[in-house]
Amino acid sequence: MLIPVNLGARSYSIVVERGALTTVGARLRALGVGSRAALFTDATIARLFAKPVVESLTAAGFTVTTVELPDGEAAKTVAVASRGWDACVAARLDRSSTVLALGGGAVGDLAGFVSATYMRGTNFVQMPTTVLAQVDASSGGKTAIDHATGKNMIGAFHQPRLVLVDTATTDSLPAREYRSGLAEIVKHGIVLEAAYFDDVEASAEALAARDPATVDRIIAGSCRLKAAVVERDEQEAQLRMVLNYGHTIGHAIEAATGFAQLTHGEAVALGIAAEAALAVRLGVATAATRERQERLLARLGLPTRLAAVDPARVLEAMTHDKKGRDGRVPCVLAPEIGRFTIVESVGADDVRAALAAITTG
Repeated sequence: MLIPVNLGARSYSIVVERGALTTVGARLRALGVGSRAALFTDATIARLFAKPVVESLTAAGFTVTTVELPDGEAAKTVAVASRGWDACVAARLDRSSTVLALGGGAVGDLAGFVSATYMRGTNFVQMPTTVLAQVDASSGGKTAIDHATGKNMIGAFHQPRLVLVDTATTDSLPAREYRSGLAEIVKHGIVLEAAYFDDVEASAEALAARDPATVDRIIAGSCRLKAAVVERDEQEAQLRMVLNYGHTIGHAIEAATGFAQLTHGEAVALGIAAEAALAVRLGVATAATRERQERLLARLGLPTRLAAVDPARVLEAMTHDKKGRDGRVPCVLAPEIGRFTIVESVGADDVRAALAAITTG
């Protein structure tokens, strides 16, 4: 499936198909970019998927330098970005050259940040290999590294020239990592399209079992919904905030638990559960809407309850939220499946109550 992202001069396509990685050279050559490229990836992903990518690029006439990154969030530091810039200089990349990201969201964030800042911007290609990155992080142009006070605090909007979603890469994911990405899929259905949520509900067992046709259809559906939001709000002025559903409290839970206890997707699932409870408390949604969200998360193997979390640490983490405005942190809530509303400021007591609703300890 070819999904266009229409952004004028910054338009690009999201290609969703099995085997897409082997087409990167021809697709990039068709864009008329320069002949030098740097492939950013980590050691694990390189062993699994780098060879066909490098072969495709080389066959299309590109000179490729591979830049190996640390695994996970450890890649998203100034020091690693600096090594990336050094590698681009050594490979003699210029503004017509291309930085390619092969891996999960952390690889895409770091490589995108390097691409955005090296020579004030190079061509950039996303090749996400996790469900989480395929349906969310790889499209939209958000790039970042972390800061001591929180994730993704230092970054830039830098749209890719191309996104290649090779759904076959999800076959190799560990079970927990695969499930983690499904949280973003559920999020898209909750706040963007009831019919899509219905499809995920009807397909939950097949999706959890990684049935290829189901995985391909559901991932393509999420990419379609994300593209439509990005087209209407490229730089998160307001509408794109809808994609933060589950993230305002979820990110804070992730920070409060030291970024070690939970995967990002598990934190988002807990954030969805908490924000669904918050919507009921504020009179925005019914208990039935909350329960429907929690049921689907559970069917996909995602958590909706947390053994213990310090509310004070969650509230402190929320004060560093990038969506904050003048000290207020807006929160996206779902009045019903397929719709959203933005509450401009949520009180501390309401957050504590939402956390209590999902805490078992």
